[in-house]
Amino acid sequence: MTVHFIGAGPGAADLLTVRAVTLLRESPVCLYAGTYLDPEVLAHCAPGTELIDTQHLDLDQIIERLVAAHTAGQDVARLCSGDPSIYSALTEQTHRLDAAGVPWDITPGVPAYAAAAALLGTELTVPEVVQSVVLTRTQARSTAMPPGEALTNFAATGATLVLHLAITRIRGLAEELADEYGADCPVAVVYRASQPEQRILRGTLTDIADQAEAANLRQAAVILVGRALTPSISCTQSHLYDPARARGQAG
Repeated sequence: MTVHFIGAGPGAADLLTVRAVTLLRESPVCLYAGTYLDPEVLAHCAPGTELIDTQHLDLDQIIERLVAAHTAGQDVARLCSGDPSIYSALTEQTHRLDAAGVPWDITPGVPAYAAAAALLGTELTVPEVVQSVVLTRTQARSTAMPPGEALTNFAATGATLVLHLAITRIRGLAEELADEYGADCPVAVVYRASQPEQRILRGTLTDIADQAEAANLRQAAVILVGRALTPSISCTQSHLYDPARARGQAG
């Protein structure tokens, strides 16, 4: 049987893919992270599905549940918040499943940064303003960042910066980033994007920390920094849609 790693998206039950909903309905076992998931997502599971909240389990305990389900001939829906491609512990889990001879596959989901940008009504890449997006995090009570991935290195590029797992350190981060982006650079914090409790804070590197601390945000928030977030930003027309661009002939 198969362990299906499924991107649960930012939380809203109607932002899962059709494939994800089908796998949830057909899998008799579902492991999910209750900390970040809107409970409505689990309504896609069939009645009688064994639901296992992983927020209090360590990696060994999670793998035990996955292997046990496989041994019992049961498919497993392993829900990951956002998309499994980032910050999902996918690598650690799949390596152990490979060692145990348990097959697995991956169904992508809507990443948190994309849901946040949608709520902000913002394109993160604007012609001749910014054409790159950096997805990163900071180190607190977590594994070390690799050499060379200092936040200042990314900030020096001027790319739109999306910070995960960083909300509790926002004051220090804002001060650090102001040197490269400027103190007036627009910033947005999106908490629990698409969920009933969602909150959106907008400001600059000067005042965003005050707002976030006043709101007492402690988790499940992404921080977006960059000039692309400027309200009513003016930009050069994209070459893709320029009427002067040569276009191929049909047929």
